[in-house]
Amino acid sequence: MHGSLWILLVSTLSIAFFHALAPDHWMPFAAIAKAQKWSKPRLLWITFISGVGHVGISIIFSVIGILLGFSLSKLKGIEGNRGEIVLWLLIGFGIAYMLWGIKKAKEHGHQHIDPEKLKAKTVAVWTMFAIIILGPCEPLVPLVFLGYNYGYIGVVSVSIIFSLVTIAMMLAQSLLAFMGIQLIKNDIAERYSHAFAGLVIALTGVFVMVAGI
Repeated sequence: MHGSLWILLVSTLSIAFFHALAPDHWMPFAAIAKAQKWSKPRLLWITFISGVGHVGISIIFSVIGILLGFSLSKLKGIEGNRGEIVLWLLIGFGIAYMLWGIKKAKEHGHQHIDPEKLKAKTVAVWTMFAIIILGPCEPLVPLVFLGYNYGYIGVVSVSIIFSLVTIAMMLAQSLLAFMGIQLIKNDIAERYSHAFAGLVIALTGVFVMVAGI
């Protein structure tokens, strides 16, 4: 393998690591897992498939862009716009889930199983899942372009390394955050768990947007 390709792959590993540190890659999963009382296997499974979709969409987007002859700057512009839209969706989802959580907390005395509440929880999970998947891996696009200079092996190698590191980081951080949140034990936290989860998700989106990460 060409020496400069090794440098690119090491760079890909480090960029993926720092990219996945952004809280929008793991905090929403931990927050909603706590609120909906997920098991650890369920948390890991949902985080995993979200991670696969998250990086997979950007890989496909990058490859199609290369095949169609798009410039790197054009693709980065599209990804940047898509990222901003997704952050607003994440913030909006967090606020909506928080308001629903407050409403649910006020109905705390009714402990019977409510099909509407179960439906709302399911919709919330699928909504967050879709938002995370649609979120772009902006650093991946230029890396795939650089990998293309080395042909098929370069694109595949960059894609695999970025995907493995990103998904592994998402899994590890989601699990650690979830285990940390589980240590919070009090009636108010339990009663308003959905509201707190929505607030955390919204604030995560705001933080990432303001920080520009």
